[in-house]
Amino acid sequence: MMTSPKSLDIKALAKDVRAGSRAALARAITLVESRRGDHQAAARDLVQMLLPDTGKAVRVGITGSPGVGKSTTIDALGGYLIEQGHKVAVLAVDPSSARSGGSILGDKTRMARLAASDHAYIRPSPSSGTLGGVAAKTREAMLLCEAAGFDVVLVETVGIGQSETAVCDMTDFFLALMLPGGGDELQGIKKGLVELADMIAINKADGDNLKRANITAADYRGALHILAPRSEHWHPPVETYSALTGKGIAELWQKILDHRTAMNASGDFAARRREQQVKWMWSMLEQRMLARLRTEASVRARVKKIEAEVAGGHLTPALAAEHIMELLQ
Repeated sequence: MMTSPKSLDIKALAKDVRAGSRAALARAITLVESRRGDHQAAARDLVQMLLPDTGKAVRVGITGSPGVGKSTTIDALGGYLIEQGHKVAVLAVDPSSARSGGSILGDKTRMARLAASDHAYIRPSPSSGTLGGVAAKTREAMLLCEAAGFDVVLVETVGIGQSETAVCDMTDFFLALMLPGGGDELQGIKKGLVELADMIAINKADGDNLKRANITAADYRGALHILAPRSEHWHPPVETYSALTGKGIAELWQKILDHRTAMNASGDFAARRREQQVKWMWSMLEQRMLARLRTEASVRARVKKIEAEVAGGHLTPALAAEHIMELLQ
């Protein structure tokens, strides 16, 4: 059960998070995910307090269609990184978790190596149901993990569509996982997704699949040539690997480091981080405004009345929106 903010010592909690206490980190993230107004105020103070200790981690977003092996890949990549001396946090953005009854990360058996390691921290997506809410909480959880000393944060998008953009907007590197296709069939090549990706990686490049994986990789390389890259300083590579055998995992990580070097040298890295901070501010503002409309009894009653007038055809949506805006002043 969450401690009341009156008895919650934010300074002590911040100190424990900085010291790397997993229990303190779990409490801090739970505080951030709470919908209670007093908890949210305490969480804002906590994140602000820890801000100087954040920003140093490598933030990697990972997406891929169901069955592509995201969990196995994260387990293999995370295990490799821990062997290299890193501390790895795994977070999820799953806007469907409230409806489906929990995040895919709830089943930690999918990430057996990481779940058993003291150098890894796995956190399921908050089940707040809306993409904006989940993304905002995940951003704050990422900062808390960084303050706790995790130097690599892997953010998995479990949902589809807009959740990919949300994860891309909070990470430094966006990795799209694909499966070997057949011939020239580019399964899952959505123009929007491929334009977001900083690298495409073909999983299951082992055994009988190896030849198909290499053909699929060549097809994706051809497709990427006709699309404008996100940065003129980085042309997304297409790699093959096997999460099952671990072959190619080290090469994936090296590409992520190469990207960071190229982005730092060009100034794009700092520019992207600044842009993300501003997007985060607007996202938080939208969430706060919506929260007021839904939680303040007097405002909610007036909004319900305006909704009824719109539904009954007595008020135009444009004028109704204006009336609601006036309620927030």
